[in-house]
Amino acid sequence: MSKFYYNEEQDSYDAIVVGTGISGGWAAKELCENGLKTLVLERGRMVKHREDYPTANMDTWDFPNNGELSPEEVAKQFKQARTGYTVRAPHNFWFVNDLEHPYNETKRFDWMRGYHVGGRSLLWGRHSYRWSDIDFEANKKEGIAVDWPVRYKDIAPWYTKVETYVGISGEALGLPQLPDSVFEPMMELNCAEQHVREKVAEKFDGRVITAGRVAHINSSKKFEGDGRSKCQYRNRCIRGCPFGAYFSSNSSTLPAAEATGNMTLRPDSIVHEVIYDPDTKKATGVKVIDRVTKETFEFKAKVIFLCASSMASTAILMQSRSDRFPNGMGNDSDQLGRNIMDHHLGVGAAGKLDGYEDKYFKGRKPNGIYVPRFRNLGGKSNMKTFKRGYGYQGSGSRGNWEEVVSELSHGKDLKEAILKPGGWTFGMGGFGEVLPHEDNRMTMNYDNLDQWGLPTVTFDAEFQENEWNMREDMKEQAYEMLSKAGLRDVQAFDRPGALGLGIHEMGTARMGRDPKTSVLNGYNQVHAVKNVYVTDGAFMTSAACVNPSLTYMAFTARAANHAAEQLKKGLL
Repeated sequence: MSKFYYNEEQDSYDAIVVGTGISGGWAAKELCENGLKTLVLERGRMVKHREDYPTANMDTWDFPNNGELSPEEVAKQFKQARTGYTVRAPHNFWFVNDLEHPYNETKRFDWMRGYHVGGRSLLWGRHSYRWSDIDFEANKKEGIAVDWPVRYKDIAPWYTKVETYVGISGEALGLPQLPDSVFEPMMELNCAEQHVREKVAEKFDGRVITAGRVAHINSSKKFEGDGRSKCQYRNRCIRGCPFGAYFSSNSSTLPAAEATGNMTLRPDSIVHEVIYDPDTKKATGVKVIDRVTKETFEFKAKVIFLCASSMASTAILMQSRSDRFPNGMGNDSDQLGRNIMDHHLGVGAAGKLDGYEDKYFKGRKPNGIYVPRFRNLGGKSNMKTFKRGYGYQGSGSRGNWEEVVSELSHGKDLKEAILKPGGWTFGMGGFGEVLPHEDNRMTMNYDNLDQWGLPTVTFDAEFQENEWNMREDMKEQAYEMLSKAGLRDVQAFDRPGALGLGIHEMGTARMGRDPKTSVLNGYNQVHAVKNVYVTDGAFMTSAACVNPSLTYMAFTARAANHAAEQLKKGLL
């Protein structure tokens, strides 16, 4: 991203994209490559690839207090601090100040946000898995929520397109519940991970342990983007990757969009409303507040893509009120803001593995193991206590000198202990599907405004019976697998937290076949306003049990190409 430009005199474009994260980057790339003059609006600050990753090459000793934040700094992220995820000096600057960006909770909701160019594509965990027809068909078969208007065959070509561009490291398994991707070489398992893999395969029919499928280049193959190269196994990904080894908007899709000459990027642009024309029954543009100056603008376009994140895109639709849409644009079904989903996690087991004292590993690979779903797939795998399923992520590692700090050894014995690696441990935690429920929802509070005069979001959502029942099995099976794999001192754990902790918030503007029960159609278009597309997590009709970003990318690429075709045909 060598140069971005904004012409104050231009206010009309072919397309507008709101947001620059995983979905926004793909929308920008595909629209621009289809020849559309595209305005990309980001509510946060500018971030340039490499130039603006200030801690990417810093070591632990370069940070005051070992990277721990002061109580005063933690207080600025008091809600996000509940998660333990954001409050570290190497990366806390990516996450918003909760005091400056408030939201409301009827029930606890952990909303982690990064407002800057690139969004959470700079921060994501990068696990990338395809859905299967088991996922797309589950709602219909079980009579839950509404049926997806698409099936795997509709999305499969777009998964392939995205994976070929992104670079997904992984191993082909041939599992019906987890279709294989176009893979980069798998990141090798260490000896502890390989040990557990072999023992689980030996003792559990139908259970597989593989390496996590992650969006990292793991070969010398050339990928499009800003100097993208092979992963260096530094595991500092969340700080921003100067090598472009992991996929982000900043290193990949935004430079591709810029290279066409069709993209205009305007950071510090808070979109709060989509403008509706009742005569044409189309959107004509968006209203924007400049984050810094608080000036107001209107930009016009033939097609609009909302990619601001699940909750932010829906908030924009909710604020887009008119005589035609008094309760928010596209809300004829009263489903806007409802059916919040995430993945529930924080449950699993860990233990110690004896042996392999002569084994160690080199580098810090940015992934561990993955256990694909093995519940409710038919036959003996079916459960009576809960629907759907879960997977596990985890890793094996060796302890280090920190383990001896609290010991009573001293002198020569202490020095020798510090120089030797500790024993091997292995842990795994579950990622379970959350079902869609209409009463898990967000609303807009017009009595509690933010500093730009906009209403704040209120969350009223919680885990329900199916999730709680699933967690019992997640804990029991993790304990059983590690115990039968020969680990000792195996301890099960269950720390449920709240919705949002999985950082996979989904739903609130779901897809469906019927405008009476859904907000979007099968191409991500608002049913009643066909030139408005929503392609971030808001469109999700169910959640599956795998990380969702790869699915967002595939649907976004498909929707952007659909929009370009429709425009060329004069249908938008």
